[in-house]
Amino acid sequence: MKALLSSRPVLWFLFLFNLAVAAVAPFAVDGTQGLLTSAGMGVVALGAGSGLLRSRSRGRHA
Repeated sequence: MKALLSSRPVLWFLFLFNLAVAAVAPFAVDGTQGLLTSAGMGVVALGAGSGLLRSRSRGRHA
């Protein structure tokens, strides 16, 4: 499972999808739930983005 989640296509999907949901959630869902959804999806997008950056830097040195 770890190999699947750390593959570049999956990381790109997680990054872009969660970033899009984080941007739209405050407008689609009212109140605190929209803000918390946006924050949670933003955290996941940042994690996927950092995974992409780490795999990119590992690819250069390996």
